[in-house]
Amino acid sequence: MTAVRTLLSAAALFLFFGNVDLSAEDGKWISLFDGKTMDGWEKIGNDKSHWEVKDGALAGSGGASMLVTTGDAYKNFRYRAEIMINDGGNSGLYFRTTRRPGFSDGYEAQIDSTHTDPIRTGSIYGMCHVYDQLVKPNTWFTYELEVRDDVWRGRELTRIKVTVDGKELYEFLDFDKTFKEGQFAFQQHDPGSKVSIRKVEVQPIE
Repeated sequence: MTAVRTLLSAAALFLFFGNVDLSAEDGKWISLFDGKTMDGWEKIGNDKSHWEVKDGALAGSGGASMLVTTGDAYKNFRYRAEIMINDGGNSGLYFRTTRRPGFSDGYEAQIDSTHTDPIRTGSIYGMCHVYDQLVKPNTWFTYELEVRDDVWRGRELTRIKVTVDGKELYEFLDFDKTFKEGQFAFQQHDPGSKVSIRKVEVQPIE
């Protein structure tokens, strides 16, 4: 069983292990990356950071930066992307982030197989941490999220369901509703990190 540890906060966590089907029951999936151009994306940060389209994927390298969507803000949604991180690399999949984000703006789904930071892929950084290696470096995997505001036992919250390669890891309940809505982004963490992203899609939900 995957080892999951949480930081103490005004939140609750429910674990669900097994296969899930995040179907497009509430609407159509919207592609955020055409596989050919950087249309709809903008780099924010270090001039020495580099983002390009390489072999049909968004590829980040160099210094620290964020690659953020320039389109609509999203609040309740399903979101998925295929991602690969190098050996020793670190990145993050951000959601409900600002239009010009820094590393602490928005929720971050960690991307990390072997970096010196022990918080691995599958974590919501600073909120729910996975320390097991779920994905090998230099290997494509699928990250899926379901995010929605809800009410549980009379209390408002944000539900964040995390799935890696079709296996649902957990549902995190953020009673602080820390981030309300926003853009999607990917992190270029440091010069030793190289991240690739393809097939980025979102599905708005009620």
